[in-house]
Amino acid sequence: MIQIIHSSVKGRARYKIDELYRSQSLKIYLERSLANYPEIISVAANVLTSNILVIFQPDVSYRKIAYFIDKALSAYKDKAGFTDVKTLAKPTKKDKLTVSKYEQKTENWHLMTADNVLQSLNTSHCSGLSNETANKYLNKYGKNLLSATVTRSEISMLIEQFKSLPVALLGVAAGISIFTGGIIDAVVILGVVGLNAAIGYVTESQSERIINSLKNCSEKSTWVIRDNKLQEIPTENVVLGDILVLQPGSYIAADARIIEVDNLTIDESALTGESVPVTKNPTLLHGEDVPLADRLNMIYKGTLVINGQGLAAVVATGRFTEMGKIQQLVTEAKITQTPLAKQLDQVGSQLVFISMGLCGLVFGMGVLRGYNLLAILQSSISLAVAAVPEGLPTIATTTLALGIRDMRKNKVIVRSLNAVEALGSVQTICLDKTGTLTENKMSVVEIVTDSKYIQVREGEFITGEETINPYTCNELLKLIHVAILCNESEVIKNHDGEYLVTGSATENALIYTAISAGVDVMALKEKYPLLQTNLRSENRNLMSTIHATHNCQQMVAVKGNPAEVLQLCHRWMKNGEVVPLTVEDRQKIEIENDRLAGKALRVLGIAYGYIEEVDNNNYQNNHESDLIWLGLVGMADPIRKGAKELIADFHEAGINTVMITGDQSPTAYAIAKELELNRHPQLEILDSNNLNNLTPEALAALSDKVDVFARISPSNKLQIVQALQTSGKVVSMTGDGINDAPALKAAQVGVAMGKEGTDVAREVADIVLEDDRLETMMIAVSRGRTIYNNIRKSVHFLLATNLSEIMVMTTATAVGIGEPLNAIQLLWLNLVTDIFPGLSLAMEAPEPDVLNQPPRNPNEPIIKNTDFGRIVFESAVISISTLAAYGYGIFKYGISPQASTLAFMTLTSGQLLHTISSRSEKHSIFSQEKLPPNPYLTTAVVGSFGIQILALVVPQLRSLLKIAPLNMVDTAVISGGALLPLLVNEGTKKIS
Repeated sequence: MIQIIHSSVKGRARYKIDELYRSQSLKIYLERSLANYPEIISVAANVLTSNILVIFQPDVSYRKIAYFIDKALSAYKDKAGFTDVKTLAKPTKKDKLTVSKYEQKTENWHLMTADNVLQSLNTSHCSGLSNETANKYLNKYGKNLLSATVTRSEISMLIEQFKSLPVALLGVAAGISIFTGGIIDAVVILGVVGLNAAIGYVTESQSERIINSLKNCSEKSTWVIRDNKLQEIPTENVVLGDILVLQPGSYIAADARIIEVDNLTIDESALTGESVPVTKNPTLLHGEDVPLADRLNMIYKGTLVINGQGLAAVVATGRFTEMGKIQQLVTEAKITQTPLAKQLDQVGSQLVFISMGLCGLVFGMGVLRGYNLLAILQSSISLAVAAVPEGLPTIATTTLALGIRDMRKNKVIVRSLNAVEALGSVQTICLDKTGTLTENKMSVVEIVTDSKYIQVREGEFITGEETINPYTCNELLKLIHVAILCNESEVIKNHDGEYLVTGSATENALIYTAISAGVDVMALKEKYPLLQTNLRSENRNLMSTIHATHNCQQMVAVKGNPAEVLQLCHRWMKNGEVVPLTVEDRQKIEIENDRLAGKALRVLGIAYGYIEEVDNNNYQNNHESDLIWLGLVGMADPIRKGAKELIADFHEAGINTVMITGDQSPTAYAIAKELELNRHPQLEILDSNNLNNLTPEALAALSDKVDVFARISPSNKLQIVQALQTSGKVVSMTGDGINDAPALKAAQVGVAMGKEGTDVAREVADIVLEDDRLETMMIAVSRGRTIYNNIRKSVHFLLATNLSEIMVMTTATAVGIGEPLNAIQLLWLNLVTDIFPGLSLAMEAPEPDVLNQPPRNPNEPIIKNTDFGRIVFESAVISISTLAAYGYGIFKYGISPQASTLAFMTLTSGQLLHTISSRSEKHSIFSQEKLPPNPYLTTAVVGSFGIQILALVVPQLRSLLKIAPLNMVDTAVISGGALLPLLVNEGTKKIS
């Protein structure tokens, strides 16, 4: 479908073609085929806006041009031999090639002339390779594909849930139970293990699917010259020596050496981290160590053509490209285990060995006392299971899963359960500048006219403390108008009346500034129709356009390098009048230019002039002389909204911030100062030139003192993260580009952007900010710290209650008063009192000062040495109370089911009430300052008591657990035995 957007100017019309969106092949076909019509002067199609601009003879109807476009579009669709891009890019089984064993030769291509490069590759910029040679290279070196980032499979995520020593012990215990006839025991044990695995698997697999859904569709085809013809081939079939045809809006298929250019600019921010598009040229470079970002005669796979066109010879494909090398770094970077995972593994392993020892001790004592061998074996196994809190992995997993759920509400996708906790323990956060701290979009921040210094902030023009209206300032309004006219960005309005601007970041910034000033951009362009465009060239850093006006004159609009534009000016606009430009005036302008450049701004000079009407077909004269100077425009990649406040929040939380960027040191320094990145009086910055000369040990020692790393390569980022880890820090890395991927994977927590980030970054990150809002990281930090504190409370509770079971069983066996609890009662006890009460503790509300505390020491155990004394005391109180109730039962009923029931009910009730005592280490039920209510805890305790009562009421459960009926006195003994430990433990908190 062809839609006519604009046709009011004779000889100029703009059309919208839906099929043109992201179709580079259709763009090239339309431009080439329509140019053959004598009625048409020029054609420019845009694959991002789906628009095509046609300049044609004024006496020709725009409807006739639409007919030509429709005819060309139909021919394109029906063209013989044409294959749909999706079909073209889809390899058959026959086509699939394994990675070749042949290495591609690596040369310093940027240090070679274009002719020498072509000769070395046995290719020609006119005819390219022959199809026969291309197929030979394809078989020799393999397809132009990157090795896919290894993502976790469904099976591996499920298996991960069972990889721990406590789970292994529970599995062994279940196996022995089956072997000895305890089928029910085994079912209960395996049920708990399965529940834990299911929670972890479901949560992690859901996050993985969401992240995979964010992947972008990469371009599947590429235009090259082969056999002296322009051909569209699958990107994966590009080989060494192919001549790439570069057009705006296309992604570059492979690393290549520039051969010819026409105003070619490339967005390399995803690879180098530099936010400003780079102007390319084929000129030979000199010097041994030319940084990647300074190789102006090279283009790289995965980067984007912004403007212009050109030809380039492919020098590396697939894994041999710069992107392929980064992919290799990603593969080599090792994933680091988080602090909580280490702590829980350590606690679990210790409990396994303790339980094995106790199992052997109780079994030995039982044999010596002449107990039934099978019965004492089953009790010993049950006791071993009791020593390992079955609820520990379930509580940790579920708590982290609930953290993930809360994150998702804030558009934060967490790939793994442990990542939330790890972010809460981060001590240093490495922030990538471009696209993370900044918006990766240029914007005008300062304008200098004759005597005014104008700050541009959030669409307002401010001089001093006064906000000015551009329509009351002739110099400013004229500057804005000229900046719009001398501009190649396409501007359209959508159905909501909002502007859609497509073009280079610099020119888009000028358009948006005009829009914020209230200028009708489209109307202005229609008022001054474009007649001629003179683009930048290799030795000419400015652009000019010529426009028709309402009188007999034509206007020349110029923007570009301030020094070059100033040389063309003899007059300037001052106080609303055009006056001669003196030597003194020129010096003042040069000083202002240096001032703006010193603030790390990109500076443009703006000027204009008038000429008499000339022949529009005479393009030899650009009429760039005797111009009128208007002023300077300073642009910057703006800092993200809220970034400065976020840095302050990180510092308040005791987290060090480090900025990593590919920009030059002055730019990086200026941004870091604006963000107040330094926590110390002096801002420390380290350039990659100095970094490369440091030993790993020296870098590790120095890294903790540096606030900014400048001119950093992808491998440098990985070095910095690893150096910080070597110095003992828990490190988080944020980023959005391909160049961030290795460091994202190596950091304990990698955080990637969801909207603007690259697929590679998202695939290796632990956390993805779906809406790119960096502020949500503080929510994750708060959640992580709270989760750790709450899990610590849960672990404390589980250890205290499970230890009380061990004390009761071991003491009774040693004294010779029988077994207070049988094997199935021990398993039931753990199931009722461990999981839900422990989980409710893990859902305690955050403490008010959680973000005012420094990060905890990652080497600090989850249960400190000082905690063990308190745990033993609490367990002893519960055990003594239970044994007292059991002793009463023996005194009244003898060693019988009735006595065992008293012990069972007392211990269960005492453990459930101990949940209340475990809510805080300092606050007690007797404290004046009360803790915030926890409805989950109330529900868990009441519900667990309800389940325990069911065991008394339901005959089948009573028979299974071997419980005897209770009278009123027995109930009073159980109530007293359960309440006494709560009162003692709460009353002794301040003493402890």
